[in-house]
Amino acid sequence: MSRYDRYVLSQYLLFFGFFALILVAVFWVNRAVVLFDTLIGNGQSALVFLEFTALTLPNLIRIVLPIAAFGAAVWVTNRLNSESELTVLRATGTSPWQMARPALVFGIITALMMSALTHYLLPASISQLELRESEVSRNITAKLLSEGDFLHPAAGVTFYIRQIDPDGTLQDVFLSDRRDPEVTVTYTGNRAFLVRDGESAHLIMVEGMAQRLENKSQRLSTTFFSDFSYDISSLARQAENPARNIRAIPSLELMNSTAAVTRSDGYSAGAQAEELHLRFARALICIAVTLIGFSALMLGTFSRFGVWRQAMLAFIILIFVEGLRGVVSDPVLKNPDLWPLIYLPTLLGLAVALVFLVLSARPKRIRAMAAETTA
Repeated sequence: MSRYDRYVLSQYLLFFGFFALILVAVFWVNRAVVLFDTLIGNGQSALVFLEFTALTLPNLIRIVLPIAAFGAAVWVTNRLNSESELTVLRATGTSPWQMARPALVFGIITALMMSALTHYLLPASISQLELRESEVSRNITAKLLSEGDFLHPAAGVTFYIRQIDPDGTLQDVFLSDRRDPEVTVTYTGNRAFLVRDGESAHLIMVEGMAQRLENKSQRLSTTFFSDFSYDISSLARQAENPARNIRAIPSLELMNSTAAVTRSDGYSAGAQAEELHLRFARALICIAVTLIGFSALMLGTFSRFGVWRQAMLAFIILIFVEGLRGVVSDPVLKNPDLWPLIYLPTLLGLAVALVFLVLSARPKRIRAMAAETTA
């Protein structure tokens, strides 16, 4: 690379780091507020909160990295154009293809970052996050003791506590068990206590009532009790071995063990194909958006009014490409053999950048097109 290429590349990386830092901070603050309310409100420590927020950072970086790369490409190219550096290069006979080399190298660097993120860091962080969430969920007190809210610790089970006293006494407890399709049982108690016995956990309700409804005959029977023990160990066990998040499954496992993943986690071959190829496509899209940001601004000639129209054009194309990425996923989910569709937005973005570079190599043609549009 020439000295100029290294200089431009350093500018790309500098502003890429700046934009990425700002965007990650904004997204992180929004996520941290939700986590703080959930974890601290459930009695977890500040260290657990910091651990959970750190484990969510790779996913936030995955979201903002292409946007930061696009913003850096547009910002640096606009800066070079406004300071007439691109004009000088054109006057010395440098072609747009040569000027695009730093942008291409920058796109490849961001693609490598995204590859490391999607194939290694993100699955590892999500896997660890699921492990820590499972450990927290094993604590029945943290899972069930939330006053004033209707909770659903398992499918068909609803739990409600009006108030929790400082000594741990639960006031006005409601428990509805609808897991049996033939019978619905509803328990209410004036007071209740959570008791653990080894691996077992029991909800002891005092001065309450049990209502048993047979759904077919609509026959209702009522039983009043002074104390009653309800085994909630099964509710805790249901959270111990949940299906893995598909983003936590390593790429090699998605490549070589499709049938095994379907049996163990329930994901179809289409869902696995979509996730696997999305990981590769997310890396390639970084190259596409970088070249789009650079090539779109190359269409403009020097103007005291700047190149805001070209920047707006690049932004509209970016939105279109990102929107297309959501459209091509549905066919792949239904038919995994259609996985090449995942790469369509990337190929379209690269084709648009190629067309823009061809047009920027013919400035007379651009001026003629602009004149025709104005007329």
